[in-house]
Amino acid sequence: MNTGVGNPLGEWRSRMTFVLSLASATVGMGSVWRFSYLSGEYGGGPFVVAYVCFLLLLGVPLLIAELVLGRQGMGSIVDSVSRAAERSRSSRAWVLLPWLACIAGVLLLSLYAVVAGWSLVYATAMYDGSFSAASMFNAGQYFEALVNDSDRMVLAQTAFLLCTVVVVTAGVRRGIGLLSWLLVPTLLAGLVLLVQYSLANGNASAAGKFLFSIQWLDFNREALLMALGQAFLTLGIGVGTGISYGSYAPVRVPIGRSVLAVALFDTLVAIAMGLAIFPLVFASHLLPSMGPGLMFVSMPYAFGNMVNGEAFGALFFSLVALVALGSAIAILEPVTGAIKQRFGLRRGTSALVVGAAVWALAYGSAVTLAPSSHGAAPDLLRWIDRLAGGVLLPLVALGTALLVGWRLGRPLLRAQLYRESPLFFSLWYFLLRYIAPLGIALVMAAALLTT
Repeated sequence: MNTGVGNPLGEWRSRMTFVLSLASATVGMGSVWRFSYLSGEYGGGPFVVAYVCFLLLLGVPLLIAELVLGRQGMGSIVDSVSRAAERSRSSRAWVLLPWLACIAGVLLLSLYAVVAGWSLVYATAMYDGSFSAASMFNAGQYFEALVNDSDRMVLAQTAFLLCTVVVVTAGVRRGIGLLSWLLVPTLLAGLVLLVQYSLANGNASAAGKFLFSIQWLDFNREALLMALGQAFLTLGIGVGTGISYGSYAPVRVPIGRSVLAVALFDTLVAIAMGLAIFPLVFASHLLPSMGPGLMFVSMPYAFGNMVNGEAFGALFFSLVALVALGSAIAILEPVTGAIKQRFGLRRGTSALVVGAAVWALAYGSAVTLAPSSHGAAPDLLRWIDRLAGGVLLPLVALGTALLVGWRLGRPLLRAQLYRESPLFFSLWYFLLRYIAPLGIALVMAAALLTT
C-alpha cells in the first residue's frame, strides 16, 4: 500500500468520484458509433463476444497497469514513471514513455476538437430546424459546406477547447471531479431518452438483427482483428490518463474492481448508442456507414424527417459533444500535470500552453480538411490519426506493459493491488506480462498492413 504524503497535483476523496471520472474519460468517440457499426458489419453476436473477451484480456489489464503506475508514483505521469524506474533499478530511458504519451495525447485531442466542433455546430443546426424535411442531398451539402468553412470549424473547436481548458484549470476536485458527477448522469439520462425515442420511431427489428444477430459468414480473421483493435482503443489507453487518474485515486480504492466496472459501463454505453442510432437509420431506409458519413449526414437526415426529430437530434449531437468533452479533459490533464511539474508553472498556465498547441493542430486540420486545399497541403487530420492511433498509442501501451509487467517487482505491484484477491492479482499479472504485449503487437501489425 502506498504510504506517500499525497499528490501535489490533487486527489479525489471518494471512490465514486474516481470511478465516475474514469468512466467519463473512457467513453470516447469510438463508443459513439464505431463499436455498433463494427458489431453489425463483422458478425453481430460473435463479434460482441470476441470484443468483450479481448477487452478483459487486453484492455482491462493495461488500464490497471496504468493506474498502478500512478498509484505508486503519486505525481505527474513523468514523475510516476521516473519513480517506477528508480524503484525497479531500470534505465532512466523509461522517462521517454510518458513524454510519448503526452505527444499522443496532444495529437489525439486535436482530432477530438475537430469532431466535437462539428457536433456543436450540428446541435445548433438541428435545434434551429436546418434539417427539417431535408433530403440526403441537402444533408450531404451541409456537411460539405461545413468542411469547406474553416472559419466556422475553428470557431466551434475553439469554444470546445476553451471549455476543456477551463475545467482542467479548475483542478482535480473542483474541475474534473465535479464535472464527472454532472457528466455521467447527464449522459445516461440523455441516452435513455434517445433510445426510447429511437425504438418508438425507428425500425427496432432491423436494428436488432444488424447489431445482435449471429452472422458466422461475416465473423472471420479480419473481424477478430477489428474486435482486438476496438478493445485496445476503447478504454483510452496510451495517453497517460490511467497513470494520472491513478495518482489521484484514494489509497484504499480497489483498482481492479473499479476498472471492471468502468469497462462494463463503457460497453453498455456503446450498445446504447447503437440502439439510439441504427433504428432511425434503418427506418429512413439508409445503409449504415462508418465515420462522418453516418454521424454527420445519415443521422441529421434521419432526425430531420422524424416527428420531433429536431429536438432529439439536438440532444444527440449535444451528447456527442459531451462525450468528447469528458475524453478531452482526461487527455489534457496528464499533459498539463507533466508540464506543470516539469517547468514549475501554474496549473492554468500549463493548461493554456497545452491548449494552444492543440488549437494550432486543430486549426491546421480544419484548414487542410477542405477538398480545395488537398492540392497544396496534406490532409493533416488523417495524418494525425494514423500517427497517434497506429503508432504512438500502441507503442506507449507496449512500453507500459513491459515496464509494469517485467520491471516492477511483484511485491510492489501486490502492494498497490492489495484489495484484490490473490487469484485476481495472479491472473492480471499473467495477462499483463504475456497476453497484452502479444495483443498490442497484433494491433500494431494490423495497423501497418492497412496503412
